[in-house]
Amino acid sequence: MSSVMMPSQANHYGNVHGGEIMKLMDSTAGATAVKFVRGDCVTARVDELQFHLPVHIGDFVVSTGRVVYTGTTSLEIYVTVEVEDFRRAGGPQLALDAYFTMVAVDADDRPTAVPPFDPQTPDEKAQWELVHARREASRQRRVRQREKAAAENSGS
Repeated sequence: MSSVMMPSQANHYGNVHGGEIMKLMDSTAGATAVKFVRGDCVTARVDELQFHLPVHIGDFVVSTGRVVYTGTTSLEIYVTVEVEDFRRAGGPQLALDAYFTMVAVDADDRPTAVPPFDPQTPDEKAQWELVHARREASRQRRVRQREKAAAENSGS
C-alpha cells in the first residue's frame, strides 16, 4: 500500500503522526493476512514497532507486508514502511517496521484454522526461527504471570 503524506496527517512541525503510519501498517497486515488465508482476519497484537526515520508531509510511503509465520489460527505478518522524499535524491529508506499477529476468524468471529506457511529461502527460515523464539518466550512469560497471579490469589 502506498500514499503521499498530507498536512492533515501531520503535526504543526510537519511530522506525520505515528498513529497515521500505524494505521497504514495495520491495513497492510490485514490485506496480507486476508490474501494468505482467503478469509477474514483481525489484528490481535503488534510487536516490536520500531520507528527508524521520521515521515514528513509530502513524503511518499510504501507499506509492505509478508507472512513470516503461521500457528493454528494465527499468522505473523512482518510489515515494513519505506519513505522517500521525491524532491531529494537517495531513494526509499526504511522508516518503520513491526510484526503484526493476525487471527483468522469465521463468520461467527471465532478463530479458524490458517494454511501452513512453509519458509523456503534462508531469509524466510531465519525470520521464522526469530518469530518462533519470540512467540515461545511470550508464551512462557504469560504462563509465569498466570502462575504468579494464582499463587497471590490463593494466599489471600
